[in-house]
Amino acid sequence: MSILVTGGAGYIGSHTCLELLSAGYDIVVVDNLVNSSLEAIRRMKALTGQEFPFYHTDLLDRQGMETIFEQNQIDAVIHLAGLKSVGESVKQPLSYYHTNMTGTLVLLQLMQEHRVKRIVFSSSATVYGTTESVPIAEDAPLGATNAYGRTKLMIEEMMTDLHASDTEWSIALLRYFNPVGAHSSGYLGEDPNGKPNNLMPFITQVAVGRLKELQIYGNDYATPDGTGVRDYIHVVDLARGHLNALEKVMAGSGIEAYNLGTGRGYSVKEIITAFEKVTGISIPHTFTNRRTGDIGICYSDPSKAERELGWVAQKGIEDMCQDAWRWQASNPYGYQKDVYQYQV
Repeated sequence: MSILVTGGAGYIGSHTCLELLSAGYDIVVVDNLVNSSLEAIRRMKALTGQEFPFYHTDLLDRQGMETIFEQNQIDAVIHLAGLKSVGESVKQPLSYYHTNMTGTLVLLQLMQEHRVKRIVFSSSATVYGTTESVPIAEDAPLGATNAYGRTKLMIEEMMTDLHASDTEWSIALLRYFNPVGAHSSGYLGEDPNGKPNNLMPFITQVAVGRLKELQIYGNDYATPDGTGVRDYIHVVDLARGHLNALEKVMAGSGIEAYNLGTGRGYSVKEIITAFEKVTGISIPHTFTNRRTGDIGICYSDPSKAERELGWVAQKGIEDMCQDAWRWQASNPYGYQKDVYQYQV
């Protein structure tokens, strides 16, 4: 059984691939390396001692994607590829609509042509938009507030229509909350291009000395300490969720959405305090304006995933901070993108 993983060299993708390989799956990885690293592929192979095909291909390259389906017997797809920055999507909406939606359209068309009708889709909690109450369950009103979230919501709708037209399709829509942390080996982790958009890599880069101080976007939210509250989930727990969802889509047909989160919200200040406690390193920080498209409070009700997928997050906030720091301390400059001497 071969699982095609799009975006498999990225942060979530690499951890998901590692879990798939450890569980005995054969994988085929495709990634355009725009926001990921070939070094992550090499490290996955080193950690597992296993080989697998890797294609340096963009989903927008239909001919290149066709080659992947022709050269491999694909049984299911885990679709993680796409642009992912909320702030950047507000500034460059057309790039997000083109990359995320057209790339997914090409993928689904090829899956249909090759009769591969099982897919786990990397969606996002941003599809809920500005929520009136928390925790957020899957039946909450949908309405994204930025271009990134809208691409995820539109892809969910595209897949819903696809299933309605052909009920043989089996689809899991995984609505991620906020992935943080790294593999416990310190060998795989989050390595963003340029200045980090997400909180944890910003904190770890300050801690390792790459950045002077943490900028906190907004301290006037209607939260206990004024900073934004999010549901942070360890990336390894998130990766395990993909395996549970894969088992679900392989077992039958249908389309379902699942929240992957811990069900607990932490503010930015609480994350800083937890990180400082775990590492003993002080994180200097300043406050700046809110980012366009951000909301104050967002955390999940993950009970549906527990009931239907048998999945529950296992790692706490201190594990997330500790593993994130182990990765950054061992890799101060990430995967060192200027060095690609490895064969994969």
